[in-house]
Amino acid sequence: MKRIAVIGLLLATALFGAAIARAELAGENGLYVSFGGGFAPRSLPRDRDVPVTVNLDTSIKTEGGKRPPQLRRISFEVNRYGKISTIGLPACDVGLLESTNTQVALERCRPALVGRGQFAANVQFPDRAPFPVHGQMLAFNGRSHGHPAVLLHIHGSSPAEVTVVLAFTIRHPAKGKFGTVLSAKIPRLASDLGYVTHVSLVFDRQYEYRGKSYSFLSARCAAPSGFPGAIFSFTRGTFSFANGQQIVTTLTRNCTVR
Repeated sequence: MKRIAVIGLLLATALFGAAIARAELAGENGLYVSFGGGFAPRSLPRDRDVPVTVNLDTSIKTEGGKRPPQLRRISFEVNRYGKISTIGLPACDVGLLESTNTQVALERCRPALVGRGQFAANVQFPDRAPFPVHGQMLAFNGRSHGHPAVLLHIHGSSPAEVTVVLAFTIRHPAKGKFGTVLSAKIPRLASDLGYVTHVSLVFDRQYEYRGKSYSFLSARCAAPSGFPGAIFSFTRGTFSFANGQQIVTTLTRNCTVR
């Protein structure tokens, strides 16, 4: 009976894992957020942390293609069994990244680089159709107002050159399923003429310090003893808009014990 139960759990985990790998769509009143992402590898030790690569993908959608309200604040809460490590990792300062393009930002802060990504936005002038702005994003280990932070350098060069630096402050709640929270205020884009439509990020930094190997992100599969895997709340995203609307969505993912 125990063997049958274990086989059943494995099948359920595999099937449920395949079903929940897609992005979550949440929202109401014509405003929606598509929030997706995951981590690799999915097979992890039960009792120790190992390096993982994490990707996040977010899109803002509206019914009928209407202009969405401005995004004002965003936060990501990470499961307690996922860890951020910055031991011995160089830190970048916000001032070094402001008013720089991607190349200059890398020249100044490459040792602090922890991730890369892309973004898309629209800029809409009165009585004109919106035109798209695309660009690259770099994520750096840093500090903001004396606190640990992930500095997100956003640079677009077509059709207009623009640079925005977002400081995602990091805090660690003592209780709850989410042990790390990253949050940032979103500045006004092009005097409120611009609005974000899509953001994708990959965090994959590993580094050496004093002869030891570290990873910016690491995790374990905290399945109970005797269980081959676990299904858990991976990340919760909270998106707050200028019209007062707040959209909260959680990604559920699974891991297997190796």
